[in-house]
Amino acid sequence: KSMSGRSVAEGLALVRSTIGALAKEVGADPRLVAVSKIMPVDVVMEAYKENQRHFGENYVQELCEKAPQMPKDIKWHFIGNLQSNKAKTLIKEVPNLFVVESVDSVKIANALEKACVSVGRKEVLNVMVQVNTSQEESKSGCEAVEATTIASHITTDCKSLKL
Repeated sequence: KSMSGRSVAEGLALVRSTIGALAKEVGADPRLVAVSKIMPVDVVMEAYKENQRHFGENYVQELCEKAPQMPKDIKWHFIGNLQSNKAKTLIKEVPNLFVVESVDSVKIANALEKACVSVGRKEVLNVMVQVNTSQEESKSGCEAVEATTIASHITTDCKSLKL
């Protein structure tokens, strides 16, 4: 049971029902990413057993510890702030990394590109540019005016990455 008193299966069913109803209203096909931050592997496995395949993680170390213990068909989303010196560890230790959702600089894009090449990653790595639209210093992301420069760099110079 979670802190809300619901089982993982009950929680997922509720979220899926809500998302499904909203998606039907607007004609969308959203993807649910279950954030596994601070959740032990056995709890994450409960969600997996309920056919959840996309999981998000905030910390490189935690993702690198969880991923090898989980089934290989999971599509991991890295959603935390990535330091360039951790890019190679992330790429090497998590071969089923699906996307890095927090690329906020050319430096991070270059670090991911270099890591993909150096470890011989076969699949193109999906990436998203993270923009700090609130301009709060406590939040991660590039400034809005930098986003197109970063996106252009990724599409032009980072052949191992897909925006």
